Amino acid sequence: MTQKRSLEAEETKLKKKIAEKRAAGIGENEAAFRSLRKRLKRVQRKRRVLAFRRKKQATGHKGAEAAATA
Repeated sequence: MTQKRSLEAEETKLKKKIAEKRAAGIGENEAAFRSLRKRLKRVQRKRRVLAFRRKKQATGHKGAEAAATA
């Protein structure tokens, strides 16, 4: 099996491909270009969700305890 790429590496790879397609003059409404943009947005969304999840785990249950005591 192949190793998984990090989300940052995947994101930079997709950004580079999109920039190449734009420079080549490929229309933004073509299916190949749209699918690259969709993949990029999916990777960005996944990275944001993971960052939010890590931030929430780092705070722990402090927010729930504060609400219970109030």
